Amino acid sequence: MYVETIPNRSSPPAVLLRETWREDGKVKKRTLANLTHWPAQLVEHFRVLLRGGVAVESASQLMTIERSLPHGHVAAVLGTLRACGRAWFTQAPARLRPIVEAMIVMRVVTPASKLATWRMLEQPRAVTSLPMLLDLDSLSPDDLYAALDWLGQAQPDIERRLAKQHLSEGVLVLYDLTSTWLTGQCCELAAPGYSRDGKKGEPQIVFGLICTRDGCPVAVEVFPGNTADCATVAAQVEKLKTRFGLSRVVWVGDRGMLTETKIETVLRPAGMSWVTALRASQIRQLAEAQGPWQLSLFDETGLLEVASPEYPGERLMVCRNPALAEERARTRQALLAATERELDKIVAATQRQRSPLQGESAIGVRVGKVIERFKMAKHFALTITENSFSYARKIPQIEAEAALDGLYVLRTDVPQTELSAAQVVGTYKSLAHVERAFRALKTVDLHVRPIFHWNSDRVRAHVFLCLLAYYVEWQMRQKLKPLLFDDEEIPPSPSPARPAERSESARQKDATGLNPNGMPVHSFRSLLADLATVCYNVASTPLNPNAKIILTTRPTALQREAFQLLGITPDRTQ
Repeated sequence: MYVETIPNRSSPPAVLLRETWREDGKVKKRTLANLTHWPAQLVEHFRVLLRGGVAVESASQLMTIERSLPHGHVAAVLGTLRACGRAWFTQAPARLRPIVEAMIVMRVVTPASKLATWRMLEQPRAVTSLPMLLDLDSLSPDDLYAALDWLGQAQPDIERRLAKQHLSEGVLVLYDLTSTWLTGQCCELAAPGYSRDGKKGEPQIVFGLICTRDGCPVAVEVFPGNTADCATVAAQVEKLKTRFGLSRVVWVGDRGMLTETKIETVLRPAGMSWVTALRASQIRQLAEAQGPWQLSLFDETGLLEVASPEYPGERLMVCRNPALAEERARTRQALLAATERELDKIVAATQRQRSPLQGESAIGVRVGKVIERFKMAKHFALTITENSFSYARKIPQIEAEAALDGLYVLRTDVPQTELSAAQVVGTYKSLAHVERAFRALKTVDLHVRPIFHWNSDRVRAHVFLCLLAYYVEWQMRQKLKPLLFDDEEIPPSPSPARPAERSESARQKDATGLNPNGMPVHSFRSLLADLATVCYNVASTPLNPNAKIILTTRPTALQREAFQLLGITPDRTQ
C-alpha cells in the first residue's frame, strides 16, 4: 500500500490510499480509501508508517537536543595544539594535562582571567564544547593555578623542545622587548619604568621574545619593569648557549637592544654574530667622516655598502627609503611651523601695550613649554631679555638633518658569503614579525595584559602560557593563509630598503574579499568566529533518555576548507 497524490485541474489534489499487485505480467492497482479530507500532517505521518517508519507528533518526540555549544573554533585550536605540541605535556600529572591544554585553547579562543576561564570551563556553565572534549569535570580555580604552576616549572623543557625543532647552529634569531602593566603592588617583578602601553605610573614588567626569522616564537623571558632593553641581552645569550646548546647564532635586534657596549662585552666574547642598526648620532658621524652620500647612488637598489675604521671587521649598509624621507621632511616642516606659531604669540605678548609679558624668567617659562611640546629646541636660536623675545631658525642645522632624511644604516659582522647586502636589510626588517607577535600577545588576540597575579613565578608562567598560545596561533595562521588576508607569497622587491609590496593575489583578496577559489577571506579572529558556528549538540531520545547522543552540525564549504587546511576532523579532535 502507498499514498498517492492525484492533481486536479481546478480542484485541490486528491489524496488516495492505494495498493498494487502484478497479474499476468501486468501491474494493477486499486483505490482503498480517499484521504483527501485528512489533515496534511496526518497524511504525512501515515505515509511514514507505510514506509516502515515511526510517526511522531513533533521532532522533539523523536529526539531532544539538551545542549548546543559552539564547537568548531575550539576543535580547530585543540587539534592544532595536539598536532604541534602533544609532547609538551607528557611529563605533566594526568589530572593537570587536560587543564593545561584547556588554558592554552581558551587563551586563543576567549582570553580572560583565570577565574573567568574556570567559569567558562565548568561543564554546567560551559560556553564552548571544550570541557566535554577534554572530559573536564568538577573543576576548581585551584586546579587552574596548579596547572599554571606546573607549566612554569616545565618552561625550560618545553623551550628546549621548541629550540631543537626550530633553531640550529648559525641560525638567525629575532629578539625584541616589550612591557605591560600589572594590577596591585605585591609582585617582586613589578617596577616603574618606561611604559610602551602608555600606562604612566602603573607598575609593569618587561619581557623579551626570541623568534625565528619567519616569526615563530621559541622562548620568552620576564624581567623587572625597570630593566633597560640592552640589559636583557646577556641573559638571552646565556640561555641559547647553555640551555639550547647553540654556540653560534646571528642575533637580529634594534639599535636600542644591541648597543655598542653589548656587542663588545656580550656578543663578541660569546662568539655570536649580529645584525643591528646605528643610532642617529652614529649616522651623522659616519656621514661627516665619509662626506655626503649622493642620492643618485641609491636610485637602483636603495642601499649602499660601505666600510669604516670605526667599525672594524663589520659591514655597513646605508639604506634610503624615499617614502620615509618625504614623511620626515613633511613632519619637520609641520613641527617647525607649529612651533613658530606659538613663539609668535609670545613675541606678541612681550610687545602688547597693556600688561606686556616681561621678566626673563617669565618669558623663559612660556618659551620652554612651547619648545618642550614640539621638541624643536635644536632648530631655533632663542634670544630672551627682560622685556623682549626673538627667535630664528638654525638653517644650516636644519639642512644638515634634512640631508639624512630617509637614511638608516645597518651593521653586521656576517660575511658577504653568508648574507648579501640585500639579505642583511631583509633580515633586519624581519623584526616586524616580533612586533606582530607583541601586537597579537597584547591587544588583538591573546590579551596578556593586564596581569592579575602577584606571585613572580605565576607572572612568568602566565607570560609563557600566552607564548604557547601564540605559537599555536602562528601555526594556524601558516596553514590558513588561503582563507586569510595574509599574503601567501611576498614578491621580490627591486629595492630591499623600500617597504615590501603586497603580491597580486593578496591585492585581489583585499579588493574582492575572496580568494582565488571564490571562498570569502577573513581575519584570524573573524575566521574563528565563523568556525564557532559548527555546534556540538548533546541529544537524547524518549525511549532511552539516559543515553547521550553527540551530533555536530554539518560544516559549510568554507568551514570544511578550513578544517582540511588544518588537517582536522571537527568531530574527532580527541
